[in-house]
Amino acid sequence: MASILLAEDDQAMRSFLTKALVKDGHDVTSCEDGAQAHAALQADPTSFDLLLTDVVMPGMDGFELSQIAQRLVPDIKIMYITGFSGTAAEKPDPERAQYIKMMSKPFHLGDLVAQVNLLLEK
Repeated sequence: MASILLAEDDQAMRSFLTKALVKDGHDVTSCEDGAQAHAALQADPTSFDLLLTDVVMPGMDGFELSQIAQRLVPDIKIMYITGFSGTAAEKPDPERAQYIKMMSKPFHLGDLVAQVNLLLEK
C-alpha cells in the first residue's frame, strides 16, 4: 500500500503501531526518535508517502521533523500522534491542511490505521 516513516520514542507504542500498519499492508520504517527519522528521510526522501510522528520526543520533536520532511518531500502526508491534549500544532499552509492530521493518545489501533488510510487517499 504505502511507505510510512514512523517516529515514536516509546518502544512499546512504536512496536504496536508498526505491527498494526504492517498487518494492514503498509511498509513501515520505524525510528526511535526524530533524529533517526531525519536520517532515514535524508537517505531516501522520495520513498515515503506518510510521516507518522509523535509530537513530543527528546531532541527533535515531531513538528520540527515534519518541517524537514515537507522541505525534502513537499507532497508527503503527515499524521501527528500525541499524549498531550493541549499540544497545539502550527497552522499548516491552507493548501497542505488536508494532508495533515493529529490524533490524541490513547487511541484504538484500528482507528489509527483507518485514519492513516483516509489520509493516504487524499
